[in-house]
Amino acid sequence: MQIKTILDQIDIGAMALPEFQRGYVWNREQVRGLMYSLYRRHPVGSLLVWVTSTENADARGDQQLQPGSVKLLLDGQQRITSLYGLIKGKPPEFFDGDKQSFTGLYFNLETETFEFYAPMKMRDDARWISVTEMMADDTGPVMQRLLQNPDLAAKLPTYMGRLNAVTQIKTIDLHMEEVAGEDKTVDVVVDIFNRVNSG
Repeated sequence: MQIKTILDQIDIGAMALPEFQRGYVWNREQVRGLMYSLYRRHPVGSLLVWVTSTENADARGDQQLQPGSVKLLLDGQQRITSLYGLIKGKPPEFFDGDKQSFTGLYFNLETETFEFYAPMKMRDDARWISVTEMMADDTGPVMQRLLQNPDLAAKLPTYMGRLNAVTQIKTIDLHMEEVAGEDKTVDVVVDIFNRVNSG
């Protein structure tokens, strides 16, 4: 399933986080590493979800779940939460943690590196672009800034390829394994969750 579809599923209450999941614990280095891997199109692992009836779902947060069934994220919360924050510019409804871990990530169009905002280094350098700004549907403001600088405008074809490589991260397919069936009670799923996260 494409990353943008997964994030949309969270927004409509079709995917959520089970109550027994821990909060968000990733640090900035892990978020940066995830984005580097996705930018380079390296594998970042699959997701594991529990498909259960909405009325039996004990999910984190106050979000309204869709009627019928819902997918509860068993493995992949840190990755999906990070991507949600970077792409949507805010944490998901089920978020519990430090949003500074994914706030303010920038990409350098020249060096193709990801770093968190450092004013002295980035303020006057138009090659540093906010990842969240790039992920917005309208990249016009980014293009305008590049075109205003003759040195950067000359490299626009190269920069456009790199800009597109970042924005197209949203379309990467992540493999999703599903745990489903009436025999999959909370106890069974918690056991599966513990086995996945301990090994």
